[in-house]
Amino acid sequence: MYYVHPSEGHSSLAITPKLNDSNYLAWSQSMQHDLGVKNKLAFIDGSMHIPDLADLNRSDWEHCNVLLHSWILKSVSESIT
Repeated sequence: MYYVHPSEGHSSLAITPKLNDSNYLAWSQSMQHDLGVKNKLAFIDGSMHIPDLADLNRSDWEHCNVLLHSWILKSVSESIT
C-alpha cells in the first residue's frame, strides 16, 4: 500500500478534466479510478489508518501522502487554487 513505483512521480497522474467550478462528479470519478489503478485510493476514502509517529512505516506513509497531495493539487484548475 505504501509502495511508490519509481515511475510514480509528482507528475505521473494526469486527471482530465481538471476540477473546476462545474465538473466535480466527472473529476471525482476520474480521480477515484486513477488512484484505484495505482492502489492509492485508501489514502483518500478513509479506509487507511494513519500510522502513529513511532511506527516504522510512518515515513513511507508520509511519502505516499505527500505524493497524493501533489497529484490532487495538479488536478485542480488554477481558478480554484
